[in-house]
Amino acid sequence: MIQEEFKFYKPCKLLQPYVRYYWVFNSCQMINTYTFPIGCPQIIFHKRTPLFIPELGTRQNELTISGQVNFSSHLQADGDVEMIVAVFYPHTMNTFLNTPSSSFYNQEISGYDIEDKQLNELAMQVFECEDNKLCVTLIEEWLLSRLSTKSYDTTYRVNRMNAAIEKLCAAPNTLITDLSSICCLGKKQFEREFYLHVGMNPKEYSRIVRFQKALKIMQHQQSETNQADLAYTSGYADQSHLIREFKKLCGYTPLSLLEVSTPYSDLFTSPI
Repeated sequence: MIQEEFKFYKPCKLLQPYVRYYWVFNSCQMINTYTFPIGCPQIIFHKRTPLFIPELGTRQNELTISGQVNFSSHLQADGDVEMIVAVFYPHTMNTFLNTPSSSFYNQEISGYDIEDKQLNELAMQVFECEDNKLCVTLIEEWLLSRLSTKSYDTTYRVNRMNAAIEKLCAAPNTLITDLSSICCLGKKQFEREFYLHVGMNPKEYSRIVRFQKALKIMQHQQSETNQADLAYTSGYADQSHLIREFKKLCGYTPLSLLEVSTPYSDLFTSPI
C-alpha cells in the first residue's frame, strides 16, 4: 500500500494566467507538517479527513478556501487524507469567487460559508468522483465556466495587477508609488485594488515575497548560506532585518531553520 503520494497537474492554456497548478495528496500515515506563508491562495477539497491547524484551533472544512497568511502553522492529521488543491497566483482567486480575497486574510474559510451555489455543486461532484484526475478536470471546467462570464474590464484589472506582482517578485523593495504607476493608478486606489485582489496590503505582501525569495536561495545553497549575502540578495535592509523577519514569519533564524528542515520556496518554485 502506498503510504504517501503527491501528484501535480498543469492547468489548461486558458487558465494558466490564473492557476499555478493543481496537486493531489493521498496519505494513510500520521501527518505533522510545519508550513510557511506561501503568498498564494488556494481552494482545497478534502475527500477524506480534513487537516487540523493547532495555531488556529480549527480543522479545515471539507471545502476550504485558504487565503493569504502572514504566519506559519502546523498541519496535522492522523491519516486517511485525500485532498485536491487548486493553487492560484497571488492576485487571481477572486476572479472565480464572488467574494474579495481580502475576506480570507489569515483565515481558513469554509467554502460553504460564502454561499456560492455553483461552488457547492462543484464540491459535491468532486466528492462523488473516485478518479482524482477526473476531479481536476471537473474543477477546470468550473473555473473555465466562471472565466467565460467575466468582462474585459475584469481581465484588464487582473493583467494590471499581474504587472505589479511581477515587479514585486523581481524587486520586493519597490515603492508603492512605483507599483501604482505601473498599474496607472493613484497610490490610494492601487492599495485598495491590491488588497481586494491579493488579500493583504502591498507592504505586507512584500514581506512574504522577500521571505520566499530567501527560501528560494537557501533551497539551492542550504549549508553554504551566508546571512549577509542572503539579506542583500533577498531585498532585506541588512542581516538584522533578515533575522528579525524570519523569526516573525517562521519562528526561526535562517541558520536555525536549516537545522530542522530543508528550505523550499512555494512562491518561486513550480513543481510542474
